[in-house]
Amino acid sequence: MKKLLKKLFSPILNVFEKNNDEFIYRPLNRKIVLFVSIVFALLAFASPVFMPQLIEMGFWFVMVVFGSLSFVGLVVGLLGSDKAVAKLLGSK
Repeated sequence: MKKLLKKLFSPILNVFEKNNDEFIYRPLNRKIVLFVSIVFALLAFASPVFMPQLIEMGFWFVMVVFGSLSFVGLVVGLLGSDKAVAKLLGSK
């Protein structure tokens, strides 16, 4: 199943895995990426519950931005290699 998902999301994963630069990976990096992605998902999708007036104030833009960031972070955090996770965090 993981192989199929990696193939399906390969356009996203290839962006973070394509070069041969050195990177520093720590096991905590993956947890940080997943935590921040979950926080972004909460910002994107739970805000209307607490502030319904945001729908009238351009909430859709915020939802798309934070939802996209959350999606990319979850894909890289769950399916990406150590190199992809390190590159997402900016490790060199």
